[in-house]
Amino acid sequence: MNALLTPHPWRRYVAIGDSFTEGIGDPQPLDDHPEYHRGWADRVAEELARTVPADQDFSYANLAIRGRLLGQIRDEQVEPALALQPDLISICAGGNDVLRPSGDPDVIATELDAVVERLTGSGATVVVFNGPDIRDTPVMGRIRGKVAIYNENVRAVAARHDAVVADMWALRELTRPEMWAEDRLHFSATGHHTIASMVLDTLNVPHQLSPLEPKPPVERTWRQARTADAIWAKDHLLPWVLRRLRGQSSGDHTTAKRPTAAPMFGAPMPQGSDPHEEPSDDHGESAR
Repeated sequence: MNALLTPHPWRRYVAIGDSFTEGIGDPQPLDDHPEYHRGWADRVAEELARTVPADQDFSYANLAIRGRLLGQIRDEQVEPALALQPDLISICAGGNDVLRPSGDPDVIATELDAVVERLTGSGATVVVFNGPDIRDTPVMGRIRGKVAIYNENVRAVAARHDAVVADMWALRELTRPEMWAEDRLHFSATGHHTIASMVLDTLNVPHQLSPLEPKPPVERTWRQARTADAIWAKDHLLPWVLRRLRGQSSGDHTTAKRPTAAPMFGAPMPQGSDPHEEPSDDHGESAR
C-alpha cells in the first residue's frame, strides 16, 4: 500500500529528552554541524514527512541534549517544546536518573507524571518510552530490577494521561550486541533504526524502514573478550565515572541540535530528500 494514501494526522513533531533522543551512538557529521547525531527521532520524522500530502507542510524540532536528567528536561525543554505548538511530542526521560545509585524509580516516575500531564494537557499526542531489557549489557545489567520497576511506573503514567507507550522492553532485538554502540551505553545506527521502526509501528504509521537482519556476533576467545573489556573500560567507562565524580555532564556546553520546528527535508536537514520523490542512494535508509 502506498503510504501517501493513508496520511497520518500530525504536522509538527517535537522530540525532547536526553542522549537517546539526541541520537548519540549514530553520528552523522554535517559540514555545519560536525557533532551531529541522527538517531531514531530523525528517522521517525523523515518517515512522517514522507507521508504528508504534497499540499501540506510537516516540521520537526529536537530539543534533546545528552546527559540531561529528568528535572533538567522538565525545566529546560518542556515549555520551549510547547511554545512550538506541536501536535506530536515524544519524551524519553528518567534513564539517567535511574542509572544513578540514589535513583528511586518511584520518585522519578512521580516527577515524570507531572511532566507528561503538562504535555498531554496541550492536546498533542504524547509518546513516552520505557527502558530496554538490559539483562545482558555490561554495567547497566546490574540495575535491571530498577529499570523494570520504572517501566511499570511509566505504563501507569501513560495510562493516567492517555499517552502512547513506545515499548522498548518488548523489542527483543535490542538484546543483540549489534544494536549497541562501542560505548555500550548508547544504541548504534542499527539500534536507532530498529527503534524508529517500532515507534512508527506503535503510531500505526506506514513506513519504509525495512527490518534489519544483524550479522551473528563474531566469536571471540576469552582473552580477546577481556582485552575488549579493558579497552572499553579505559575509553568509555572511566571517563563516565570521572564525570559523575566531578558533577559534570557530557551535555555541558551542548545546545539542542534542532531548536526550532523546520521542514524535515531540504536545507535545514541536509541528510533528507524530497518527501514526494523516490529516495536516492545518497539519502535515508538506502544509504545505511
